Amino acid sequence: MEKEKVFIELRAYLGMLVGCVFYALSIVLFLEPCGIVAGGVSGLATLLHLLNEKIPIGLVSIAINIPIFLLGLKYTGWKFILRCLLTVATLGIFTDVLAFLPAMTNEPLLASLYGGVFQGIGIGLFIRFEFSSGGTELLGRVISKWVKILNIPICVGLCDAIVVVAGAIVLRAADNILYALIVVFVSTKLSELILVGIEKSKLCIIICNKGKEVAEELIAKSPRGVTMLNGEGMYRHENRDVLLTCVKNRQLTQLRKIVHSVDDTAFVIINDSVEVRGKGFISWEKEV
Repeated sequence: MEKEKVFIELRAYLGMLVGCVFYALSIVLFLEPCGIVAGGVSGLATLLHLLNEKIPIGLVSIAINIPIFLLGLKYTGWKFILRCLLTVATLGIFTDVLAFLPAMTNEPLLASLYGGVFQGIGIGLFIRFEFSSGGTELLGRVISKWVKILNIPICVGLCDAIVVVAGAIVLRAADNILYALIVVFVSTKLSELILVGIEKSKLCIIICNKGKEVAEELIAKSPRGVTMLNGEGMYRHENRDVLLTCVKNRQLTQLRKIVHSVDDTAFVIINDSVEVRGKGFISWEKEV
């Protein structure tokens, strides 16, 4: 059991290291060479570096994060701050060590796309292995405690927006805002992909009059389980069967055909499921 815990912890730190490499490469290979200030503490450090090339991005990022960590210590606890500090220090070192690498492209649009991909992989690995790079995320947590009417996402967004707009004004490059939005959009999608995987599942809610027959047909022709609930249609106050099941995207067509063949008056609701754990999906032993 102890060996398993050690292995899980080592895997987490390895994931953090890989995430730091990808995040650092996004800055070194794409964002900084094209003068893109994409928000966050790393964006602010990039802006200072663009104004004076002697200022190292990694070291400045660490320096800016230290007072933020001191502010957040009261609200998050020292264990979380230590993990943040370790991530920030590692990211800062990698950013400066890899600064000798040549730019991969001089086209800002391509740089924002590729930079977003690399940054998204880094952020996704941080979240997946429960690490944080501090920065505006931690600052947003602190501000939300001070200003009760603002939640954490709004505070983080405002902090990032200030950095992006400041970069556009100082560098006299209004298009920096557009490129920064592209970086944020792409990195968000990639980090989500890292967290939930490529193949998403669908939660299907089937409201019908022949619940038992539909369920039996689904179980016979599909490897997925079905749960039946009792419901009441509030318009006519009639009893209705409510079936719940989760299927993979590729199984949706089959499900529709089965339901329609058994009960063509059925009402089917299909929603995206971020994560499904259990038999046939993600094992409970995986990453728990």
